[in-house]
Amino acid sequence: MNLKTTLSITEARKKIFDIANQVQKPGVRYTLTDKGRPKAVLMSAEDFESLQETLEVLSIFPDLDKDIAETHQDLASGEYTKYAALEEILAKDGFVLAEKANKSYALHSKNKTKSRKIFGKDSR
Repeated sequence: MNLKTTLSITEARKKIFDIANQVQKPGVRYTLTDKGRPKAVLMSAEDFESLQETLEVLSIFPDLDKDIAETHQDLASGEYTKYAALEEILAKDGFVLAEKANKSYALHSKNKTKSRKIFGKDSR
């Protein structure tokens, strides 16, 4: 749903609580006008944050559509060699993935009592 509604600021003032509830629905926003000219836009905080994140991503990756299309083309042709593994990318930036733990920490029925006592959760 992409609903855009235009109201005068005076009219919006009378309906501010209803408008605040309406903009919580995805894609709903209000343009508030003064003397017929747009002055402000009211949208949910979630939609506003999403818009900000989108603008940030687009500023970092201005050719994102082209990059995605090129990646799809490379994957379809089987050309994976120019793409580094996640571990390599992280290592380049100083991150190291932890090894998987050898121990399982799942509680089994025969040692539930012991585990509860260890963590102070003996609720019997």
